[in-house]
Amino acid sequence: MIPSERRDFIYRYVHEYQLASIAVLAELMNVSHMTVRRDIRQLEEEGKVISVSGGVRLSDALRQELAYQEKAQLHHRQKRAIGQYAASIVEDGQVIYLDAGTTTFEIARHLAERFNLTVVTNDFSIIEHLMNRPQLSLFHTGGRVDQRNFSCVGSCAAMLLQTLNIDVAFISSSSWDLEHGISTPYEEKVALKQTLLEVARRKVLVSDSSKYGKYGMFRVCHLAALDDIICDAALPPDTQQQLMERGVRLHNINVTNK
Repeated sequence: MIPSERRDFIYRYVHEYQLASIAVLAELMNVSHMTVRRDIRQLEEEGKVISVSGGVRLSDALRQELAYQEKAQLHHRQKRAIGQYAASIVEDGQVIYLDAGTTTFEIARHLAERFNLTVVTNDFSIIEHLMNRPQLSLFHTGGRVDQRNFSCVGSCAAMLLQTLNIDVAFISSSSWDLEHGISTPYEEKVALKQTLLEVARRKVLVSDSSKYGKYGMFRVCHLAALDDIICDAALPPDTQQQLMERGVRLHNINVTNK
């Protein structure tokens, strides 16, 4: 691997496992411990990771999201379970919004055989998956194309949402916690998500627990602005209690090994 490929590998690895030892990384990449330490130092200077004794962990301050293809490879079981549960709360005849993301794609998979639904999304992968389902009514927001995430962002996409009444909005996020709420490292995502919060009757965050405790530079909203959070059951118990105290319905999904 060239240095940039090694650093990408390390960043993906700590996204999946939260913590990585220098010894394991060196073995996986077939390089020396010194090489791994140099790569970690570079990632740390970029604000992406934090060195710990004998290894590295993901920084709480999220500077950059993984590309769509890389995110799709992480936490499969959690995303499938969350997607299945989220689809189960959708009622016939509703207008729903699926935010761009690999977890919301799992919702789309479970809605593909449903009837009498209108699906609005800014995600090209979701639209492609549902395109040959004539029983569904589909809308894409349009807007500036974010090639890295296969979606549209920005004010033009938000303008379409301003003309709609959404029954249920399923919102994705790569970073959220009690202090910072939903946040993102990308300014162009904020207007779309905030408009969605204004036009949706029910606002539902769908995110696995690996995203909790991270925060980006740009705040979208406090968690109290949400109606529901659908997450796997690995959230800390004190966090679960505080969420319920703030009036948010927390749906803990047990994830099997199947």
